[in-house]
Amino acid sequence: MNLPNKLTLARICLIPVLVLVWIFPYAQFDLLVPVFHFGGVTGVSLSLLNVIVLAIFALASITDFVDGHLARKYNLVTTFGKFADPIADKMLVNTMFILFVSQGIVPVVPVLLMVARDTIVDGCRLIAMSNGVVVAAGFLGKLKTVLQMITIVLILLNNLPFELYRIPMTDLLLWFTAFISIASGVSYFNQLKEYIFESK
Repeated sequence: MNLPNKLTLARICLIPVLVLVWIFPYAQFDLLVPVFHFGGVTGVSLSLLNVIVLAIFALASITDFVDGHLARKYNLVTTFGKFADPIADKMLVNTMFILFVSQGIVPVVPVLLMVARDTIVDGCRLIAMSNGVVVAAGFLGKLKTVLQMITIVLILLNNLPFELYRIPMTDLLLWFTAFISIASGVSYFNQLKEYIFESK
């Protein structure tokens, strides 16, 4: 297994670490998580927990860009990489969004749209694979992933620095990301519809 594929697997392995750090019952073990305050009395609070999760998420996200760069630069692109890399991305971002929804941090509708899109696209890709066609991520798919990662970072930062100016950037970006997600899903569907509706 080459280095880009190992980085992809490492990204997947970081997902349960993220979940454990985020949902661990710190209060039950009398562990006090420090909270930082920005902008005075009417400013924004940011928990150290958010910062730690952000650091882990950033590390996982960096592997996404590094493995793709290495695979292309050194001609290490493999069928496994084409299949596993987008799956790892979806597992990472969807896990974070589901955690946010479970705690009422973000609305459920845009997250449902993104998860539904990923499920449909994965089904289309599997049908294509059964016909010997491996589809790499397209431009809209890559843009969707980048926007999702930026949105997650903003959520973990409690919309800083925009919250100091009362700009709901997180909400705006979340809905825009959902829109791009749907658009990329339609693009994949149109690209693979000949295999989806193929009769044998």
